[in-house]
Amino acid sequence: MPADQGLSGGLPEVQAAGDTPDGEVPRARGASPTVGSGASGDAAYLQALDGFIAYISRVAGLSPETVRAYEGHLEAYGAWVARAGVDPLRPSVRELRRYLADFRAARYAPRTVAAHLSAIRSFFKWCELEGIVTASVVSTIQTPKIPQTLPKTIEGSQMDRLLAAPDLTCPEGLRDACMLELFYATGARISELAALDLESFDASDRTVRLFGKGSKERVVPVYRRAFDAMRRYVTEGRGELLAGAGRHENTAGLHALFISRRGNRMDAAALRYRFRALARKAGLPADITPHAMRHTFATDLLAGGADLRSVQELLGHASLSTTQLYTHLTPERLKAAVHQAHPRG
Repeated sequence: MPADQGLSGGLPEVQAAGDTPDGEVPRARGASPTVGSGASGDAAYLQALDGFIAYISRVAGLSPETVRAYEGHLEAYGAWVARAGVDPLRPSVRELRRYLADFRAARYAPRTVAAHLSAIRSFFKWCELEGIVTASVVSTIQTPKIPQTLPKTIEGSQMDRLLAAPDLTCPEGLRDACMLELFYATGARISELAALDLESFDASDRTVRLFGKGSKERVVPVYRRAFDAMRRYVTEGRGELLAGAGRHENTAGLHALFISRRGNRMDAAALRYRFRALARKAGLPADITPHAMRHTFATDLLAGGADLRSVQELLGHASLSTTQLYTHLTPERLKAAVHQAHPRG
């Protein structure tokens, strides 16, 4: 079931981690002296929190990363109300504003404050639908304004260096090359790549089946170079890595596309670690994250003439407005357009 459907109208505030600019919902577990870690000792709150986490993971179908992020936000809220002597299930408007003010005082960015408020809103919406609370004042709290920033992308020469970074003489390098090529070929979220199985590919028409938010399926064509990198990894490198499963009596990775030396399926954190290592090797800026591959995929398609609706489908965006963010050109691209098209450029 999609994340915006479900109990009596669903949870519109629930967001998946993959669509924030850096690919992750900010977490605040133990992040400051004012907003600490841990959860409230209030049994009713803890029971409600467990129910909500079970809902967004099992019914709404959010990714494990997003579920962990929401859990972190709500544990931070639970810790704060415990120290402040506030009823966690019945906070007043003034108390909620005080909570958010503490985050601002701790110099959190508006996006982080908004992520916390989003988690709290979703939680209380679920509590209302479940009859745990009769009404909540959370919806009256205004979301902080988030400055709109252009998604970070990887320029052409940087992308060339990144795709050339893996060592193709070893199985791990073949795996890394497959990962990078599929990133750029599909615009997939890192959690979607981690979930790929061998059966996710259709060799007859070179497509891959991805499962996004709420387990929504989409089929994305893969260009030949990426498909060849995947096939080479599967035929030449993956078997050697999978041999580790026999040594460790572990069969968890038998169907997974991306596996570790121990034969385990590589999760999003493991793929992120490999991406960052390869990005460093390629000399990319430190703030380039795996999600930049998704941004670059979309930006390059639009720059090449693809229509917005097609890019929306390829990215798996529920709303066209999310895809429209990629239509804002960077200053460098605008300068290049003027230089190429203006009579006196």
